[in-house]
Amino acid sequence: MTDILERESTTDPYEVAPRVVAGPRFTQSLKRFTIVVLALSLFAVCVYAVTQWRYLERVNPAGDPLAAQSFEVTETDDLRSVSERLEDLGFIVDASTFRTYVADEGGLEIVEGFYTLAPRDHMGNILRVLRTPPNETFIKVTFPEGFTIAQIADRMAASVPGFTAESLAARASSDLSPFESTYLPAGSPSLEGLLFPDTYSVAADVKPAQLLQRMIRLMERVGRQEGLDESAASVGYTPYQVLIIASMIEREARTSADRPKIARVIYNRLALGMPLEIDATLYYRQNPSTDFALLKTIDSPYNTYRYVGLPPTPIANPGRASIRAALAPAANPSSSNEICTEVPPGDPCLWLYYVLADSDGSHVFAATLEQHLRNVDAARASGLL
Repeated sequence: MTDILERESTTDPYEVAPRVVAGPRFTQSLKRFTIVVLALSLFAVCVYAVTQWRYLERVNPAGDPLAAQSFEVTETDDLRSVSERLEDLGFIVDASTFRTYVADEGGLEIVEGFYTLAPRDHMGNILRVLRTPPNETFIKVTFPEGFTIAQIADRMAASVPGFTAESLAARASSDLSPFESTYLPAGSPSLEGLLFPDTYSVAADVKPAQLLQRMIRLMERVGRQEGLDESAASVGYTPYQVLIIASMIEREARTSADRPKIARVIYNRLALGMPLEIDATLYYRQNPSTDFALLKTIDSPYNTYRYVGLPPTPIANPGRASIRAALAPAANPSSSNEICTEVPPGDPCLWLYYVLADSDGSHVFAATLEQHLRNVDAARASGLL
């Protein structure tokens, strides 16, 4: 007991406990940790700065805005479709950024009509214009598949007061240099075949060039969707040549089932060096009341009975279904098909002929001339020819 008390009494109450000193290994670890944290923080700041810089660059593109143009908002549009078309037409540089900007700025009520926007302007200015009432009234005009430029011009003149058919027809076949189209070959005499048939809302004071460029851009958009840009790889012809083929399909076919088969007949005849003998080409730029026998005698590059190969231009403006058929022609008949029994041994069995088969516009197809002549006789007997 005494020993214990003596030990307690000899303990200095003010004695300080020994200080624990960090070793060199702990110090190095702490430094590394601090460096890593600082590096990550700096990286995060840099990423944020770059992201914000790219965002602001898209919101306000470098350079001055371009000349103001008319932009249409349709009754079926929503923010996504408007933003994507704004990007497609060059008004903004990124649709997704525009949607983010609109959301950050309180949204946008979509109101159909025409708006005057400057391409590559600050997104704030574009949003401000789209939030104001449309600055133009509009008229809806429908151009069916297979319409020619002349028919489009006539339809516009009949639908829009003060619009003349001659102004559009002349603009579509004069100086084409202002029109931008990836499908328009150098030296082409007109925009025939490059105008997508659809329903358009047009301003009461619309200029021919404005309408034509809109129709060209829609054709390009549909072409991209259908794979027209890759036509050289898929069918061995340029996009413009495919549009020529699609225009003939459009004027010849009356049913969806016939389009791919007519496309195959055209490709087969081109491959064999046979005249296409497409009746619709004879009527292009001719009086529709002209006797067919007389049309066959006319010396014209559109006379596919007289000249081998494709006509020089499309003969109409094809729709999506005919473009699709021209890019995906039907297969030739299999050897087991009864059509092929009359093909000479060793010759390929190919779709080469067609003629009207009934009043709904369907055609019957043949692989030999003899089959075709029998089909023609049947069509005449039925009063179809």
